[in-house]
Amino acid sequence: MRPEEKVSVIIPAHNYGRFIGAAIESVVSQTRAPLEVLVVDDGSTDDTEEKVRAFSEVKYFRKERGGVSSARNLGVSNSRGEYIAFVDADDTWVSTKLEKQLDKFRQDTEIGLVHCGVRRIDTATGEINWFEMSGAEGWVIDDLVLYQGPQIMGPGSTIVVRRDVFEDVGGYDQNLTHGEDWEFCVRVAKKYKIGFVEEALVNYRGHGANAHLNIGQMETSTLLAWSKIFEDPSLERLRRRSYGNLHRILAGSFYHNGEYLAFIRNAVKSIWYKPSGLLDLMSAAHKRSNDN
Repeated sequence: MRPEEKVSVIIPAHNYGRFIGAAIESVVSQTRAPLEVLVVDDGSTDDTEEKVRAFSEVKYFRKERGGVSSARNLGVSNSRGEYIAFVDADDTWVSTKLEKQLDKFRQDTEIGLVHCGVRRIDTATGEINWFEMSGAEGWVIDDLVLYQGPQIMGPGSTIVVRRDVFEDVGGYDQNLTHGEDWEFCVRVAKKYKIGFVEEALVNYRGHGANAHLNIGQMETSTLLAWSKIFEDPSLERLRRRSYGNLHRILAGSFYHNGEYLAFIRNAVKSIWYKPSGLLDLMSAAHKRSNDN
């Protein structure tokens, strides 16, 4: 590995002792070996520490429960790599992930962050039941803010970011419990190009404890993330369309979850912000009905 390609891998963990061993194994077995692996235990009460300490090469840090953003920031502050990669404790990497993402950085010095495709694995069956192979690439700030077109999928486990870029944008916002990945990536995309490897190099594990399943909490935090992004006057031109798309997505999530009052509330807001999105909203609701 070239000196400038030293990678620190940060794994935030909270009560994922049953999964974290597999996550670590997938990191230490990379074809482009990381400089170091740091696990930040965010107040776990299970056997996470025991499972991590079985790997002598892993640096273990424990902190009081404060959320994934504070865990990631703590990991970065104790790391030494020129590049920072993140992986959630319940996900795993394909062995060539770091190698292919670092190659992408070398192709364009304006790139500040590289992500990759992802596939979803059902924990109960072990079956792959979903792929995402398209992703945002280039100067993509408008698409990210509008939340349309190719996005940065699964950034908790897919992204590698240059250390100087991470420090330039200020790391993760520790006030956000959901949407913190999107908000961080938007801040990066405002200043730097985004790179994408069109391969599913991350295995996202689907199980009943995934953080995004709490839709009400997700709504509160994502609205906070959106309000922070639109403090930037240069993005004001995108506000109405962005909020229209956001509330449409929230409406669909609430509908799928059987929370119909919240669905109606977000549907109305979506149409108010973006009247042209009515047909999209009706189509999404129809599709979810058929899926059920």
